[in-house]
Amino acid sequence: MRRVPPEMFRFTTGERSDLYGAVLEAFGVAGEYLETTLGADGVRGRLRAVGWVAAVEDQELYDVLKQLVDWQLLDVVHNHAENYRTAEEYERRNLQYSLTRRGEAALAGVRHALEVLASTGALQTAVLEAIADRLDELNVLSGQHASADRRIFTTLRELEGHLEALVENTKAFNGELQRLVRAEGADLDVFRDVKSATVAYLQEFLVNLDRRGQTVTAAVARVEEQGVALLRERALRGAELPPVTGEDPATSWLESRRARWAGLRAWFLPDDGARPRIEQLHDIARRAIVSLLQVLERINESRRRSSSAVQDFRELARWFAAAPAEGDLHRLWSAAFGLGPARHAHLAHPDPELIPPSHSWSEAPPVEVSALLRTSGRTERFTRTAKVRDVAAVRAERAERARAERSELARAWQALETDGPVRLSSFGTLDPAVFDRLLDLLGRVLSAQPDTHGVRRSVTGDGRVEVWLLPPPDDRVAVLTTVKGELAGPDYVVRITAAGGASLPLAPADATAEAKISLAPAAAPQEAAG
Repeated sequence: MRRVPPEMFRFTTGERSDLYGAVLEAFGVAGEYLETTLGADGVRGRLRAVGWVAAVEDQELYDVLKQLVDWQLLDVVHNHAENYRTAEEYERRNLQYSLTRRGEAALAGVRHALEVLASTGALQTAVLEAIADRLDELNVLSGQHASADRRIFTTLRELEGHLEALVENTKAFNGELQRLVRAEGADLDVFRDVKSATVAYLQEFLVNLDRRGQTVTAAVARVEEQGVALLRERALRGAELPPVTGEDPATSWLESRRARWAGLRAWFLPDDGARPRIEQLHDIARRAIVSLLQVLERINESRRRSSSAVQDFRELARWFAAAPAEGDLHRLWSAAFGLGPARHAHLAHPDPELIPPSHSWSEAPPVEVSALLRTSGRTERFTRTAKVRDVAAVRAERAERARAERSELARAWQALETDGPVRLSSFGTLDPAVFDRLLDLLGRVLSAQPDTHGVRRSVTGDGRVEVWLLPPPDDRVAVLTTVKGELAGPDYVVRITAAGGASLPLAPADATAEAKISLAPAAAPQEAAG
């Protein structure tokens, strides 16, 4: 692991840290105007440009420049090309300062740290689309002649820039998201609004996230079929790196490109069979939505209740801790948990005439106390037993309703059963009851994970009906029609049969005439790919 030189960021501490930073920023701004060296007067002028308005004495400025030179952040040279009229002019204009490689790195590090502190991160689906576009462009450029090397270089760097933006923004947003999930806001109204807006933001991001991730994965595979190593070599030629003394920069440049491509594969097409990070991001976002909704529910619940049980027990614990004596603790316990006076003191004997008025209560026969008095505060009252209602009619009505539901369900399954794989558009026009059953089947099978051939399989809750589904082989749109409207979607290949290969149950004969399903002529079954 490479280590940062210990003196590189010394300028960020101490009494003159602000002036040190302003001087380095002045050199950075000068570099943007292609000024590589500055004298003392030039540094003073640039300080005003970067926002330093305080007066700086000449000796203080020289001390700051000398300290930055000692830390190897600045380099100092003598300017022998100038003509100096006086000794004072020689001292002021002779020494020229410039940023060293370490100084440039220190300035870039501070700027990046300030940007990270100011940024909040974002989940941008446009970045995923831009990554897919750059990959498709690289795939096209790979088949062109050598004159496209420069375009390959620029497109590859744009791809890496989009990937870096995706990674950095996702990390920053995930950090903010986890802090938001754990945070407890003082202003509940603002806190609730922020979390509600975050939930809506996450839900919008998750729309079609799987499709966008699969698009990028397919684009990565197409580029790798052309040869990534050859693509990097052509990008190196298009980069036109300048010649330098020492180690050849092409080696480190190619190694950096390989590392960036490995990061791209880790997000969308891992080598070791691990889950792509884009899918992990999907899971994190969904878990965050659930957590935020739970927090919002707790906030709303606390606003509906006049007091919270948790707060009541905490306040009671404070009272126990502040009790001066043990007797006070017992009285507080009795008052808090209902151990108060007896509730049965008002009860009388069933036959009061049997007890003389002068009889002591300690010698009187006991009074029966109902257990209901302790739990609900009421005594028992015995009345005449009510009549038992005849439920035969209700039982018969429920049985008839159950038979009708089973008959309707059987007719629906019978209408949906297929002899083999068919396109979803072959169902055409459906009765509302059959349409609801079909939507239930599609929802179940689409929530199942596909196998290695892309086939999804699911069964109904009772295990009687089994459905297979394959992705549509083309871009055809299926339109299903009911009396309530139309539903359009991908024209999947489906197969609906009874589980285990048996035939689906038929509707009862006496209800067949009432249960005709309005079904358009089905198209010829198409053979499912794979």
